[in-house]
Amino acid sequence: MTKTDRLTASSRVALAAYLHDLGKFAERADMPVEKNRLEDHLQLYCPRHQAGDRTYYTHRHAAYSALALDVIEPYLPELTGDVAPFGSWRSKEVDDSILNAAAMHHKPTTFLQWIIATADRMASGFEREQWDKYNQAEDRSSSGLNHVTSRQLTLFEQLTLGDDKRAITPEGLSFRYPLKPLSPEALFPVKKELCESKDRTKASAEYLALWNGFLGALDRIPASHRQDLTLWLDHFDSLWAGFTHAIPSATAFGTRPDVSLYDHSRSTAALAVALWRYHHDSGHNREAVSANLRTRTGAHGWDESKILLIQGDFFGIQRFIFAGGKETQRKSAKLLRGRSFYVSLLSELAALKTLEELDLPPISQVLNAAGKFLIVAPNTQEVRLSLEKVRTELNQWFIDNCFGVAGVGLVWQEACPNQFIEGGASKAGFAALMADLFEQLELAKYQHLGLCGETGLSSVMAMDSPKGPCVVNETLPGNPDFPAGEDASSGFYHALSRDQLTVGHFLARDGYSRMAISREALSRGEAALKLSIFGYHCLFTGSEEDSGRFGPEIRSGNLRRLYDFSLPKGQMDTLLFNGYARRAINGYVARFSEHESHHLNYERGRYASLKQSDLDLIEQEFQVKTLNHLACEALLPTDASLSQWKGVPALISLKGDIDDLGALFQQGLQPATFAKMAALSRQINAFFTVYLPWLCHSDETFRNTYTVFAGGDDFFLIGPWRQTLQLAQRMQKDFHRYVAHNAGIHFSIGLYLHKAGGPITQIAEQTEHMLEQAKRREGKNSITLLGESLHWADLTILLDLRERLASFDETLRFPTAFLYSLLQISEMAEKARGQGALPHATLWRSKLAYMLRRYAERHRNRLDSQEIKTEELTMKLIQFFEQPIREHGGRYRLPLTLHLYQERLQGKAGE
Repeated sequence: MTKTDRLTASSRVALAAYLHDLGKFAERADMPVEKNRLEDHLQLYCPRHQAGDRTYYTHRHAAYSALALDVIEPYLPELTGDVAPFGSWRSKEVDDSILNAAAMHHKPTTFLQWIIATADRMASGFEREQWDKYNQAEDRSSSGLNHVTSRQLTLFEQLTLGDDKRAITPEGLSFRYPLKPLSPEALFPVKKELCESKDRTKASAEYLALWNGFLGALDRIPASHRQDLTLWLDHFDSLWAGFTHAIPSATAFGTRPDVSLYDHSRSTAALAVALWRYHHDSGHNREAVSANLRTRTGAHGWDESKILLIQGDFFGIQRFIFAGGKETQRKSAKLLRGRSFYVSLLSELAALKTLEELDLPPISQVLNAAGKFLIVAPNTQEVRLSLEKVRTELNQWFIDNCFGVAGVGLVWQEACPNQFIEGGASKAGFAALMADLFEQLELAKYQHLGLCGETGLSSVMAMDSPKGPCVVNETLPGNPDFPAGEDASSGFYHALSRDQLTVGHFLARDGYSRMAISREALSRGEAALKLSIFGYHCLFTGSEEDSGRFGPEIRSGNLRRLYDFSLPKGQMDTLLFNGYARRAINGYVARFSEHESHHLNYERGRYASLKQSDLDLIEQEFQVKTLNHLACEALLPTDASLSQWKGVPALISLKGDIDDLGALFQQGLQPATFAKMAALSRQINAFFTVYLPWLCHSDETFRNTYTVFAGGDDFFLIGPWRQTLQLAQRMQKDFHRYVAHNAGIHFSIGLYLHKAGGPITQIAEQTEHMLEQAKRREGKNSITLLGESLHWADLTILLDLRERLASFDETLRFPTAFLYSLLQISEMAEKARGQGALPHATLWRSKLAYMLRRYAERHRNRLDSQEIKTEELTMKLIQFFEQPIREHGGRYRLPLTLHLYQERLQGKAGE
């Protein structure tokens, strides 16, 4: 069997396993079917039971899986002729047909049927005794509802850590996911009363609407892409996620319905491919394997290490993104978005390289987020040798192209089926298995690129740079093929830097929301990246016509992937599927809107302090805003004439990540299963890669945000200081709702306030320092701003004080010197707090009273609306300022400083 044939055969196994529970979707939608035909399928595919005089079938969805496969067959790739390792596509007379292998997972008899049935049980984490009971049970969930009326629980509400000793029961869980297509809105759980009831008719109608939408969307996958099953599977995976992300997978035997049909399907398919390939490539006897899988004993039973879990992780992300050079500042916006995308692209292509070297379909990659990926492979000697080869090739690419500043670590861990069963026959359950894998990955970080091992790589790297260093990354040499300007005096780019700028350019252009990945270059034009990545060529493409013209490249096997990286836009309930495999690897960036481009007087007043080159961009509709523009977005007009503006044109860089995420994964999921781990990873990633860009695009307050990176559990954003501070609060509030108000799941953020022209390397370092400060607070769940680390509730209080101060200032119009004096007094009050109080600092009240009295004597005439005596104004001022300074001490400088930033007057437009 050739490598191509083995990949195609593995893809067919993946398809059969992926669709084994297609019937759950179809049955709950009451898909029309003739009674006699349904009865025939029930007898063929479903367990039959006798209870007294009553005969009944359980797991009726298995029959519907076979029936529904007939319905979607016209949209599937060609499955006639040679369909190895199966005997046929759909013949019910052939035991090992694709259709029978998919639908017989509750009554398996043949080798391939047992492969899929075993993968199904491994993904679910069922012990044998549990499975036997599950296989006899009727479809009724632990909440008392049935398989149609139950809605999916959220894993977030069930996560516990540390002192959280809640007893998790379905009755005590308050949130469910609405049965809707995947969209920013559908990612959020809602109160169960809003989406779950015992009304079966209503519940089934919701399923039917979803089913019809699924059938309609199947036709959106380009017909030419059906010529390659592997490519089509990648597209179909995104489609399946779009319609099954909120369908509960298991509801029988009192099962807690907290894993989606999507996550279960993908996990099952990945495990099935690995199991089949392990036994097939090892030449094992199929009948003996079937018997061992059935009894879970014997040489090829559940204690044999058949699975290899492969994890990849991008190391050095921050150094890669924030590398500096003499021209970095001038091109910072384009570089940041290009490098951020490039990190995700490198991770995707490292995973693709691994998959193709091992002849595995895209479904074998169960996770890919924020530079990390997880692949399920067969545990054979051939696979291990191939992984060593891939690791060497990846390391060599990073040495050749970025001098080892970054890299992708690749580790693997063998596992037996019983290790996927928490509390099963193996002493080391799934949680322990994943802990071992994470430990290996941590070790790999300290063996960067394996330069000290026997890898065949050179640990001494020659630096030949006759043209000087790259002008945007001084670590790399300039390349004479990539001049930075019209003459040599402008310097040169390295090939990697040139491609990063190309990426930054095309991400900002309309009509380029897809990327074609091929073995041979599809184009040499400007939309093509010049540097080959791990042997792959990348081309930006856009329209259906452009994306559909690759038919010959698909037939030849040259086109390997076609990614849709478009950002979620439009209404909050818009389906996230455009006919192609979605990759959430693009970040939101701010652009000039049609309104801004057509109101030049307004915008030129705001941007009056900028250079002419920045001003010229305003007239270009949908042009990406520079960091200089973003800083000016913090300004506000002082009146309707727009002749003068107030505020400081400055930015806030925001960096954050989820607190104690590793512990939540390893300890919070009880019981832990493979599908639950995959689901939790996907859902955490979706908040930052799906919801956050939609929020920035849809809410006018946040449209001037610039995403450096966001995905997995961490994020780095830059925006105008005033709006970015509001965005931090909004993110915290929305994330709390996203995790079903679980107080144990939260993130910390560091905010760094700075001007637009600062070196990006320094900005990154300072922002990271702010985040580290926030993480050091007890309990974390904090934010650092202006050097003060606060819990989120304290930040809200201080920002409310800032609003009160602004309102008070509108009447009294405090001089700047007065506000600076208040800053000094708040610092003095801080030194008077606690056991280490300084004696002289306790005089802060006296100093405050004296200062306020002097102010009242001089400025009471500023109260235009009423006569007020000096004593009355003094008391009014003391009542306003004394209590917050006493309560918050030095922290009161935060509302004072923000107020100073907001009220500083700019020069008049045109001056």
